[in-house]
Amino acid sequence: MTQKELSYTEDAVGHENSIISILEDSVKNLEDEDLISFMNEELQKHEQTKQRLINLLEEKTNEW
Repeated sequence: MTQKELSYTEDAVGHENSIISILEDSVKNLEDEDLISFMNEELQKHEQTKQRLINLLEEKTNEW
């Protein structure tokens, strides 16, 4: 992984953190159960994406 790719991946983790925070805040303020359910599903997807990115970074770190 090049330095540029590493930087992009780190930025993507930060982006996922931002989205997760926004979704968590949104869920706290919602009353519609269908919308809460949808937002929680989206939250899980973004947490999984963040974890995959972190795993990729860890793999590349271990290769060096």
